[in-house]
Amino acid sequence: MNLESDESVARRAAVYAALGDPARLRIVDILTTGDAAPSELAEALGMPSNLLAHHLKVLREVGLVSSHRSQGDGRRQYLHLREPALVAAARPVPSPSRVVFVCTANSARSHLAAALWRRASDVPSTSAGTHPADRIDPGAIEVAGRHDLPLPRLRPRALANVLGEGDLVITVCDLAHEELGVPHELHWSIPDPVRAGTDAAFDAAYDEIEGRVRALAPRLAS
Repeated sequence: MNLESDESVARRAAVYAALGDPARLRIVDILTTGDAAPSELAEALGMPSNLLAHHLKVLREVGLVSSHRSQGDGRRQYLHLREPALVAAARPVPSPSRVVFVCTANSARSHLAAALWRRASDVPSTSAGTHPADRIDPGAIEVAGRHDLPLPRLRPRALANVLGEGDLVITVCDLAHEELGVPHELHWSIPDPVRAGTDAAFDAAYDEIEGRVRALAPRLAS
């Protein structure tokens, strides 16, 4: 019999202890669906910033939460849940009539997300941009081809011409998230592969989006 190491047991015990506080569990619940800035968490929880900072420190110390700087407002940090098992065990999310993935240009990340969602869920999906480009970026087409993902060659569209009642908006771009401020929107802070323009950047964005789609899709409750 292979026994778990003392170090592994101690790590799990620290994680469970961190989650034993109701406030920290509420923070984790929010982060299972998307990323959030500390100010957004404080508003959602009705929690003073100094108390939130304490709880985030505990979650960081046990490795549950990480943060990175926004590609939009460089002064802003986005918090991200690092523990996939917690996402799988999280409470269900009410099912929308449709999921709308949004980035600034609607030329790469949002198209990939909508296509990946169609492969993972029966809930309809589409994509849009806050400032649509003229075309889908060739890098998005190429990465979809490398992963055998059907990617319709749709012209980028403005969110105002797409959004309907009952839609769930998921921003996959820091700039779009910071510009929109849509109520009840989810945010996935995905680095822009178009900026780098490399296969590696597009593959990394694809893998990140695919992981988040797979985590959220089964949680949508009817």
